[in-house]
Formats: sequence, structure tokens, C-alpha cells
Amino acid sequence: MPECNYCGESFGDEESYLDHLDADHSRGELSRIDRRRVENHAGDDDGGLSLAPFLIGGLILFSAGVIGYTTIFVSDTPNQYAITQVAQSPQDNVGAVHEHGTINVTIDGETLDFSQPQFQNPGQYQAFHFEGGNGDVWHKHASGVTLEYAMKTLDIEMNQSAIAYDGTIYMADDPGTEVTVTVNGEPVDPATYELQGAQRAGDAGQGDHIRILVETNGTSQ
Repeated sequence: MPECNYCGESFGDEESYLDHLDADHSRGELSRIDRRRVENHAGDDDGGLSLAPFLIGGLILFSAGVIGYTTIFVSDTPNQYAITQVAQSPQDNVGAVHEHGTINVTIDGETLDFSQPQFQNPGQYQAFHFEGGNGDVWHKHASGVTLEYAMKTLDIEMNQSAIAYDGTIYMADDPGTEVTVTVNGEPVDPATYELQGAQRAGDAGQGDHIRILVETNGTSQ
């Protein structure tokens, strides 16, 4: 049973005791610890507002963000929205093949230029990359390179009906949005389709042609 250190009165529980300190004793009379306990109990810390609701609200928002990201980007449950992590990297059999093909990616009216330095990364992604400043011909140096993995090396996450690029997620069933993923003009499943190419870079046109098109609000290519 709590007893008041300032007047000796006894109380049935801690809450009643803190109510007593708040109502019957001035803040200057209380010790620093008791003053803090009363302020937290009364909800008047930091200008009369308790931090607890804000902390709880922030935690809820953070949790919702994590759940949303997990659902879209790393879900293992197949659905029309899930963009799954690449389950297996072909980096361990680099050198098994050397094949070439062509590519065109246009997202919301912007055709990506794979000749730019950020896409020329043969040292980082040896299994699939662009090289020599050429952005039209892709190089494949390992077997088992899926379209999903290839695009992942370019910071493009995807499935058959959704594309995530540069912080934006485009879904095929969103109003005014169309997502097209084809190889050689035929729709494919990026997670399972393995790219095939020509042995010589000069014959890249005979290899797989990757076409990814995202149109929104009437944009077209």
C-alpha cells in the first residue's frame, strides 16, 4: 500500500497515490523522480501532451510500412501483387556460357539507357550485365539466368503484372496503368523464364529480345 512521502497519507494503489501527488502537492515540492512519475501519469509532460500515443502511433505506422513492403517485394505467397526476391543467384556458375541478346525497357514514357554508368556493372553482376558502354546488348555468362534475376541486377523488381523501379510500383490492374513483359514478343513469367542468347555479340539480334513496357495515363512508346 503506497504511502505519501510528503504527508504520510496511505493509498490503496499506485494510481490513487499519483493522483494525490498531482492534486495535493506542488511540482516544486516533489522529488525529481516523483515529479516525472506524476507528469507521465497526468499526461502533461512536454507541454501537457503524453508521448505515449505518439510513440504507439509511430510504431503502428512503422509496422504497417514493413508489412506493406514485405507483401509487395518479398512475399513468397503467389498473388498478382507480389514481387518476390530472386530465390537463387546464378553467380556460382559464371563462365558456363557466354550469350547475348537485346533489350528495350520503357517505364512511364522513359526509355532506360543501359549505356549509362549505373547499368554498366560487369564486376558486380558477372552473370548478367552490360559492358563496354553498349546499352543495347546484354551479356549472359552463366546458365539459369532468369528474366527476374536479370532485371534485379538493373534495380528493376518485377513479376508478370507489376514493376517496381526508382521508388515507384506500377501494377497492371491500377486504373490507367498497363504493364507488358515479353520476350521475343511473347508474354513470359519472369521468375521462371531463362534467357537464351547468341554466342557472338554481333549476333545479339538472334538472341532473346527483352521488352518491358509500363504505360500510365496515356503514355506510350
